[in-house]
Amino acid sequence: MRDPEPRLIHTILDWPPTWFLARLLLVGAYLVGGLAKLTDWPGAVAEQAHFGMAPPAVWAALTIAVEIIGPLLILLGRFVWLGAGMLGVFTLLAAFVANAFWTMEGQERFFATNAFFEHVGLVGGFILAALVAEHARRQGRP
Repeated sequence: MRDPEPRLIHTILDWPPTWFLARLLLVGAYLVGGLAKLTDWPGAVAEQAHFGMAPPAVWAALTIAVEIIGPLLILLGRFVWLGAGMLGVFTLLAAFVANAFWTMEGQERFFATNAFFEHVGLVGGFILAALVAEHARRQGRP
């Protein structure tokens, strides 16, 4: 039986940097966001206050920790399940806090609905990253 996937696709998917690049694309915004917040502490606290998180300094510190530690675990390929879990829970909570489209109307509701479901899609991406890493671990691959 002939393989329906072109050889080029197999080559790309089997190439080790593809897995790293996919993880980097998934977590890059979180890592950049965490570093930006770390270098602008007053802005990080103000962001949490804007979303009604109290006390905002505690939430800013937790956000920075999750946005830096989670991506590093995923990128390093160590405890990917933990990093993906951290970012997945964080992203789902952020979707509900920052994009409560069910409380909005008009254009604001439209944009918040899109952002909410984009966040939910990212949660799915984190679940897939954890699944792929676990599958590779079971097969003895890094």
